[in-house]
Amino acid sequence: MIDLHTHSLFSDGELVPAEHVRRVEMLDYAAIAITDHADSSNIDFIVPRIVKVAADLNRYCKTRLLPGIELTHVPPEMFMELTRKALELGAKIVVAHGETPVEPVRPGTNRAALEADVDVLAHPGFITKEDAELAAAKGILLEISGRKGHSLTNGHVAAMARAAGAKMAVNADAHGPGDFLSAGMAEIVALGAGLSPAEYAKVRADMAALVARVSG
Repeated sequence: MIDLHTHSLFSDGELVPAEHVRRVEMLDYAAIAITDHADSSNIDFIVPRIVKVAADLNRYCKTRLLPGIELTHVPPEMFMELTRKALELGAKIVVAHGETPVEPVRPGTNRAALEADVDVLAHPGFITKEDAELAAAKGILLEISGRKGHSLTNGHVAAMARAAGAKMAVNADAHGPGDFLSAGMAEIVALGAGLSPAEYAKVRADMAALVARVSG
């Protein structure tokens, strides 16, 4: 199991990173990214702390912790700048808080995030065919979400990704202990979005390939 989109108490999650990792270690996760919510006010606070704790925990834990960030409700015009800043600070995974239908995300956020070369476009809502094609061209993963509300458009996201040939990720968007997906539940989320077992196997492979790339 791999999850590229989760939150600790550095934003609106419940757990310190050590417990966060231990919880998923018990679920046999190979890797997890902590991607707390950020804008220009706190990105330089969060990322270095997750980088530090990842260096500590990865010495002892079976589950690899990837330091990341989720750029959340930032103006589309700032995505390029903040993505570069996150990488400079040591983030391995940059997630964009996409145009979910259950929050007032500014139109144009999906496109700006894709143009900024984020790693994962989270819960992209009613993503357009053109944006899905851009994600495919750039190798950016479109998220199938396990989180209530954000998951409402999973079927649409999967259909657009399939039509465009875009890669996908199944993520919990976990904020607390009860949110982490078991392997069985992650498969249910994928199949519920309309993916076939073969397509879900490719999703897992694409997520593993991203982890290998950023870990190398």
